[in-house]
Amino acid sequence: MGVDAFDVRPGPRVVFGVGAFARLGELARERGFRRTLLVADPGLVAAGYVGEATASLRAHDVAVVPFHGFDQNPDSTTVEEGARLARSEGVDSFVGLGGGSSMDCAKGVNFVLSNGGRIQDYWGYGKARKPMLPMIGVPTTAGTGSEAQSHALISDAATHRKMACGDPGAMFAVVILDPALTVSQPRAVAAVTGYDALSHAVESFATTRRNAYSDLFAREGFRLLEAGYERVLAEPDRLDVRAAMQMGAFYAGAAIECSMLGATHACANPLTARYGTLHGVAIALMLPHVVRWNAPAADDRYRELLGVAGRPATPDPASALAARLDALAVAGELPRRLRDAGIAKADLGLLAEDAATQMTGRFNPRPFDADAARQLYESAY
Repeated sequence: MGVDAFDVRPGPRVVFGVGAFARLGELARERGFRRTLLVADPGLVAAGYVGEATASLRAHDVAVVPFHGFDQNPDSTTVEEGARLARSEGVDSFVGLGGGSSMDCAKGVNFVLSNGGRIQDYWGYGKARKPMLPMIGVPTTAGTGSEAQSHALISDAATHRKMACGDPGAMFAVVILDPALTVSQPRAVAAVTGYDALSHAVESFATTRRNAYSDLFAREGFRLLEAGYERVLAEPDRLDVRAAMQMGAFYAGAAIECSMLGATHACANPLTARYGTLHGVAIALMLPHVVRWNAPAADDRYRELLGVAGRPATPDPASALAARLDALAVAGELPRRLRDAGIAKADLGLLAEDAATQMTGRFNPRPFDADAARQLYESAY
């Protein structure tokens, strides 16, 4: 019994537990932060988390420069604005507080501030030529897994295409996982972000880049998320359930870092770019269809995921897993057909062409191209 070779980098230091957020200032000071750009969306200001973060940082003699001028899909213009502010204020570090938008925005600003140019220059991986500034990530949702990854997803303001900009320096030095921070999520946000996290575990477990290291994270991530998704929607004040979802999202994000994603994300990104469909909603529309379509290449992997979740054995694991994923999407009150999400049938061809150019499609277990994308969109319509 052997293990195939792989090459992965260890992730960030992880500080987990209820109340861990209070250690932000202490941990920032340990890393040498003196003047930090606090990147958090306006909702985090209203929730009071920005005030708590600022107080903790200042209590440890870390000056705070706030940056809140962005929405749920940070774009290249936002990154340029953040870099100008950070440069003028002489910051030496970053704190990304919030969902994936805050953490990705912090990474994007760091790329441009540390290495110059435009964020478009870093589309791809390993294009930073100078060291990046240290960062702390504090997720307040259980979803994107950005806290565990060395990529930032930034939209091009002109084309609306999502750019995956990655580099070893874009990994957070420290991640604070405090389940109490996720209690303030509205139910709809928990449903969308939690489903996105589920998709990360499912897709990363079946990619052509999977390995023994990524499998550890994907399995445990799926176990926690599959069991916790319906419970967190039904019992939102249960901190133990919140903790399971937050750890599951982190593990799934760590699995992505080691093995990438697949056709679901390749098909979801054009829906967001062309229609503004929320990423998690786009994922929920496509994931069960991709799982069924992948059956010839991934049945064994899907059988294993069903076993991890304690689901009964079946001769058709792809269909069984897809049915379970459909049921979870229904529990989250997420739309089930593209037509229900306002997608025009006449656009399916253009969407398929866009999907075929997405990086994640290259790692799908079944070969993926524009014809495959068109087939998937039609089945989801």
